[in-house]
Amino acid sequence: MHIEPGVVDGAKIVLSYATAAAAFGLAGKMALDTIRKDGGVVSLAARSVITTALVFTFFEVLPHHPVGVSEVHLILGSTLFLIFGGGAAAIGLALGLLMQGLFFAPFDLPQYGMNVTTLLVPLYAMGLLAGKIIPEKTAYKDVKYLQALALSTSYQGGIVVWVAFWALYGHGFAASNLMQVASFGAAYMTVIILEPLVDLAVLAIAKNASKLTDNGLFHGRLHNAAA
Repeated sequence: MHIEPGVVDGAKIVLSYATAAAAFGLAGKMALDTIRKDGGVVSLAARSVITTALVFTFFEVLPHHPVGVSEVHLILGSTLFLIFGGGAAAIGLALGLLMQGLFFAPFDLPQYGMNVTTLLVPLYAMGLLAGKIIPEKTAYKDVKYLQALALSTSYQGGIVVWVAFWALYGHGFAASNLMQVASFGAAYMTVIILEPLVDLAVLAIAKNASKLTDNGLFHGRLHNAAA
């Protein structure tokens, strides 16, 4: 979902600084929720190291292809959320994206504000949705396919909406730009087919390896229903 260089440039890029600040505010809220309710600072820090390494790996190792105005990535945002919680997922997405820019794609750094907004705002919205569709008495290891599909759809759909916003904000409603936005959206939404299956596979592994995953390195609700 990397916004390609030149999609938004000049004075218009200032808006991305404001949206990134808001996105970091949401990430901060998720992190504070983890500290207060799910293991404290040490657990959040440990999980964030893991999620940062995973996100960096997702961006660099998993297949990714440029389509239209951006790239199609398998980010696995819903997987990170279910396994490590919203706070660690948000920190991992922000730092993993930054590390990729610093070490492998410096040409992406001017777009960092746009890209981090595109990752974090849908994550926060997905967390709100999870609170609505997953009953409090359900541990995340017992999430069903339709619930995982709803989470993945909301996250990936949010990414597509943000990418479309940046593209239209940068280049307007010309037919060629609309076609590129549509081609990206169509390609990216195919991720929805795969991500819920990944979610369930990872959750099944966690469920069968509870001796290794029922601890502070993982989201408390992975194995235990909400208090």
